[in-house]
Amino acid sequence: MKGLVLAGGSGSRLRPITHTSAKQLVPVANRPVLFYGLESIAQAGITEVGIVVGDTAAEIKQAVGDGSRFGLDVTYIQQERPLGLAHGVLVAREFLGDDDFAMYLGDNFIVDGIKPFVDEFRRNRADAQILLTRVLDPGAFGVAELDLAGEVVGLEEKPEFPKSDLALVGVYFFTPVIHEAVRQLRPSARGELEITEAIQWLIDSGRSIRSSEITGYWKDTGNVADMLEVNRQVLEGIEPAIEGVVDESSEIIGRVVVGKGTVVENCRIIGPAVVGSDCHVRDAYIGPFTSVADGCRIVGSEIEFSIVLEGSSLENVGRVQSSLIGRRAKVTSSRSVPNSNRLVLGDHSSVQIQV
Repeated sequence: MKGLVLAGGSGSRLRPITHTSAKQLVPVANRPVLFYGLESIAQAGITEVGIVVGDTAAEIKQAVGDGSRFGLDVTYIQQERPLGLAHGVLVAREFLGDDDFAMYLGDNFIVDGIKPFVDEFRRNRADAQILLTRVLDPGAFGVAELDLAGEVVGLEEKPEFPKSDLALVGVYFFTPVIHEAVRQLRPSARGELEITEAIQWLIDSGRSIRSSEITGYWKDTGNVADMLEVNRQVLEGIEPAIEGVVDESSEIIGRVVVGKGTVVENCRIIGPAVVGSDCHVRDAYIGPFTSVADGCRIVGSEIEFSIVLEGSSLENVGRVQSSLIGRRAKVTSSRSVPNSNRLVLGDHSSVQIQV
């Protein structure tokens, strides 16, 4: 059984962060979200993995390498444009051969991993197995319709009028028959080859489709709110580790990680929180559910329930919360008169200013 990881999407909902970075590499608790998926695949006993990449191929290849750090043998598969999940299967045809495979969307996060579902698929070996979870906004996802016996009878991608609240989680299991299904597809109204339509073709052809409902934690980390929530979830499980220098006037409360080379002076840090390596934190407050990446500088500021990416700085800016701050960003105070805000923002930025 092989693994197929889709990491070719553009990440439009995470702009401007993803203008310069792959969405699958945005960190959760200071580790790219893609890494959690690769570890989950390895823990399920799958070792041969194809990663479908697009415009950010070089960055993903540099981060993942040959996959050996995860216990995987990785092959990269170039996708010229992100034309849908089924198109990812189409371009991976040569790599997949006639093997069964698990398809994992690279920006998805499942806290308990996928091993139980891989084991179930191997035992029962339906033509396709899908994972479902109940959501409040099913119209934002692929949606499954089940009959009274719990059998899958229909699938629809982002329907205007959902027939259930059961959304498809971004992990699928297929036998080689899926290749016949994707060859039948034509682009949808969204201009994509929809995996839901391919599975519907299997249903209409009398193939066996099984579903399993996830009751644990799952997120599609496609937007800032979901990234922050996944970050919170992961930080809940960290173990404290102080490897940097924390002076006597600082207070560390709860599960806090401070990386090597980091200096903490006259600060209060309340966990769960992670501060990376080679950071300088002075006269600051870092609150729960905050991840600060390597090489950051936080001075005279407060931050909580946020993600700060590599090399960024916050200096004398008061309180920041529920925020995602990109790489090498600078957030500073202004002492100009009259009282005003000076902003330099990229396309698709979102800023909230207290008035």
